[in-house]
Amino acid sequence: MNGTGGSRSPEPHGEITTRGLAEDPELSIPMERRAGESGLDRPIRHPRVQKSGLALAGHFHGVVPTRVQVLGETELSYLDSLDPTGRSTAARGFFGLGLSCIVITGNHEPPRAFVASAEATGTPLFVTDARSSRTINALHAVLDDRLAPHTSLHGVLVDVFGVGVLLLGKSGIGKSECAIELVLRGHRLVADDIVECDWRPPGVVYGRAAELLRHHVEVRGLGVLNVQALFGVTAVRERMQIDVVVRLVEWAEENEHDRLGLEERHHVILGTPIRELSVPVRPGRDMGTILEIAARNELLRRAGVVSSQEFLARIEQQLVSRAAIESDPKAPAPISSAASLARFAQSEGRSNESSAWIPAVRPIAREEPDPESGGDK
Repeated sequence: MNGTGGSRSPEPHGEITTRGLAEDPELSIPMERRAGESGLDRPIRHPRVQKSGLALAGHFHGVVPTRVQVLGETELSYLDSLDPTGRSTAARGFFGLGLSCIVITGNHEPPRAFVASAEATGTPLFVTDARSSRTINALHAVLDDRLAPHTSLHGVLVDVFGVGVLLLGKSGIGKSECAIELVLRGHRLVADDIVECDWRPPGVVYGRAAELLRHHVEVRGLGVLNVQALFGVTAVRERMQIDVVVRLVEWAEENEHDRLGLEERHHVILGTPIRELSVPVRPGRDMGTILEIAARNELLRRAGVVSSQEFLARIEQQLVSRAAIESDPKAPAPISSAASLARFAQSEGRSNESSAWIPAVRPIAREEPDPESGGDK
């Protein structure tokens, strides 16, 4: 899919259960369940937690049941200011929303009314000794990973000079062979055949290998190879941001390819446009070198240097100079380096089919004086 436009945040999809969150090995804080065991399979569908202090006062607008609810010292101090009847009323209203789970921070003991309501409604109630800020950060880190929008692509992802290069193209065109060539040059394989992509704010797409294929690459004639075992741990990488997409296409004389690099194409992954290059493949082309240059050029673009635009600016400058000469015939004609190269190519018997020998500005022909008339023609 090709297109242009700005990055937008795709809707999160997928879900994790409350049990899965509490038992996730990546969760950096301990969470002890105090009530609501029957609701541990309730789904969590939103990566952001929610602090709904106003819900305890009976204002339920904006409460999303499928988000993790966090109650800290401020909310508990409000509950302590209520009498037993008020706490029971607040608990029944809050737990009656069908929440996925509630986490109380700071190692505070939940009020009895909360424990009773959690058991009655089957709402998991947890307590952690971490403060609210640390709890929220820890929950976000896990939920962002588990609930991130994701998709799978058929391609190869390689880390080249710190640039994530995603190779796309039909099966058998040589994507895996390009990856092996790049690994031999000191670059790092991220994924072969299947690239698992996930989106992260503020509009970045990361890729990693499928679990079964991690560190492996298939080369026709050799079979499936373990890149880490062959070349060492420095030849592989677990995860990489996708910075540029290179689509490998078969060489065909009738196909037109961008020769100046002025055409802007984008490949959209999870709503995020990523710059796409179309590179023809044919025998004799050193694809490893071409892909390295593509990565170096991407680094140059990040620094604000776009070679194709600079070249176009030079052409426009020479066109302006030519227009000025045509308006003033007495002005000396500028020496065109491109035209000089073209004349040199002709003198050497070279073809002008390459764009390197095409003059940017054709020199203005100066008429020589007629020796017989003793003046200009």
